[in-house]
Amino acid sequence: MQRVCVFCGSRTGGRTSYAESARAMGAALARRGLALVYGGGSVGLMGAMADAALAAGGEVIGVIPGALDAREVGHHGITRLEVVPSMHARKARMAELADAFVALPGGIGTLEELAEILTWAALGMHAKPVGLLDVDGYFDRLVGFLDHAEAEGFMGPEQRSFLVSAATPDGLLERFERFVPPAVRAWLPPSAT
Repeated sequence: MQRVCVFCGSRTGGRTSYAESARAMGAALARRGLALVYGGGSVGLMGAMADAALAAGGEVIGVIPGALDAREVGHHGITRLEVVPSMHARKARMAELADAFVALPGGIGTLEELAEILTWAALGMHAKPVGLLDVDGYFDRLVGFLDHAEAEGFMGPEQRSFLVSAATPDGLLERFERFVPPAVRAWLPPSAT
C-alpha cells in the first residue's frame, strides 16, 4: 500500500472532532510514508487533512474537476493537483491512483463516492480495502444499514467484508495492513446460479 484515497466533506461539520480527525488522518498517512489522494479541495475537512499531511512531510495528490477548481476551492499548495473534466473523471482517477479508500465524515458527495467504490468491490472490479474513520459514531447508521442489507439478502458477507471501520486513523490503517480481500465472484442474482 503506497497511496490512500480519502473521501471527506468540503465543510468542517458541526463538531470540532471532525476537523481534528481529518488532520489526524493526514498526519498519520504522512508518518507511515503513505501518499494522500483526495478531491483536491482547500476547504472543509479536505483542506484540513491536506494541510496536515503536508505539514508532516507527506505527499498529497489532489484530483479536482475544472469547474470546482475555477470556483477557487482547488488546493494549489499541494504536491500535485490534477484538474480533470468531470466528477466521473475525478472518481476514476482517484481510484486508479489509490491502493485503499477511506471515508471521513461528509455529506452526500462523500456518501456517493463511498457507495461507488464499494459497488466496484462488490462487482469484483477491485480488491482494495475500504474503510470508515468513524468519528464520534458518525457512520453508525450507515453501518447499520449495510448490516441490514446483508441480513435481508441484498449483499453477501464477502461483499460486506470489504468495508472496515475504526475510530482512529492508526487503527484503520492497521486494519488495512491486515486486510485480506475476500473471494468475490462476478455477481449473479441467486436465481441465475
